Amino acid sequence: MKLKWIVIILYGIFWTGLAVSPLCAEGRGILSQFSAYDGKSFTGFRDPEYLSYDLALRDYLVKRINRRFGITLDPKTYSGFDLLEIESLFRCKKSGEPFDLFLKMFPISP
Repeated sequence: MKLKWIVIILYGIFWTGLAVSPLCAEGRGILSQFSAYDGKSFTGFRDPEYLSYDLALRDYLVKRINRRFGITLDPKTYSGFDLLEIESLFRCKKSGEPFDLFLKMFPISP
C-alpha cells in the first residue's frame, strides 16, 4: 500500500516538473545577460561596465515593450531607466489613450 502512494507521488512530481520547465526556460537567454551584473556596483555613468549593462537593459526593454504593446522604440533614444518608466506608464494607461501622449513626457537623448 505504501509503495502505491510513493509511486503516485513520484508520478505527480514528474508531471509537475514537465509542466513547469517550459515556463522557466522561456526567457532564459535574456536573464543570463543580466546575471553577469548581479551584485555589481558601478563607479559612475561613464563606467564601461555600466554602459554595457545599460545597453543590455535597453535592448531587453525595447523588445519587451514591442512584444507586449506593439510599439517599436529605438534603444539609443531613451535611457534604460526611461524605458522602465515608459513601460510602467503603458501598463497603467487607459485603453483609449494614445502611446504618443506618454512618449512626449520623456526627453529624447542622442
